[in-house]
Amino acid sequence: MVSDGNSDKSLLVSLIAGGTAGGIEATVTYLKLAAFEYAKTRVQLHEDSPTQNPFRVIRNVIQQEGPGALYKGCSALIVGTVAKDAIRFISFDSIKLAFKDPQTGTLSPARNLLAGIASGVVASTFAVTPTERIKTAMIDDARYTKRFTSPWHATKTLIAEHGLLRALYRGYITTTLKQASTTSVRLGTYNILKDFERLRDIPQTTATTFANGAVAGTIVVAVTQPFDTLKTRAQSVRGAGLKEAFTSVIADYGVRGFWRGSTMRLGRTVLAGGILFTSYEWVAALLTPILDKRMLPASE
Repeated sequence: MVSDGNSDKSLLVSLIAGGTAGGIEATVTYLKLAAFEYAKTRVQLHEDSPTQNPFRVIRNVIQQEGPGALYKGCSALIVGTVAKDAIRFISFDSIKLAFKDPQTGTLSPARNLLAGIASGVVASTFAVTPTERIKTAMIDDARYTKRFTSPWHATKTLIAEHGLLRALYRGYITTTLKQASTTSVRLGTYNILKDFERLRDIPQTTATTFANGAVAGTIVVAVTQPFDTLKTRAQSVRGAGLKEAFTSVIADYGVRGFWRGSTMRLGRTVLAGGILFTSYEWVAALLTPILDKRMLPASE
């Protein structure tokens, strides 16, 4: 069973459950679908091949660079996802506690989306931008110079060349736009669906939770893909400002270029959304009674 959502989660539960769920989601989806994440990033960079067929992109990479190339930046993504989801769930739940309706325990759709935007900005600042920068730089580097041997080596090299902030926070604006919109749509949509079901006494089963997460993941790709494309351009090894990233996409592919890589991202995001929220609710349901019991005052 998953939690019914009627009782508030403590912020410690949100932190632990969010980080654990992020780790589970990242491990399952990135290890099984890392090829699609790699292919998505490649076609969002200025790729010589015009194809957007993920299987052709993957085949070409394996033929030219070997299968190991598909996992470039994967470890950085897994570490970053654990931190990202721990931060965004605790910040989202903190805002929910502050602004929920005291009678129904729910948020309006607008407040759900605003809570997601705020938690996305926090997650981008403290976790997403640095790890996404390293992942994107490693994938971009693998196309040409092949300088980086590991995420740690890439981090040290970029810091030595550009300084700490410019190295790890290149593309901060585009990444934050993407993260704020993604978190707003994903967590907002999921919470709106959950509140809708709660008010109508629809049981919160594992199947319901997974379906809600998958729907949220689908909407995320449709709405936020342009921000993801701009983020990828800005975080390449050479880097680009927001204006340069925008104009380069238009010059290369036209307006349709902002949705380049959607198919590859959708294949991971739908599954990731279902796994993330199902894992989060399971872990929260497991931890809540344990932590609540430990926090109770000892009987005299």
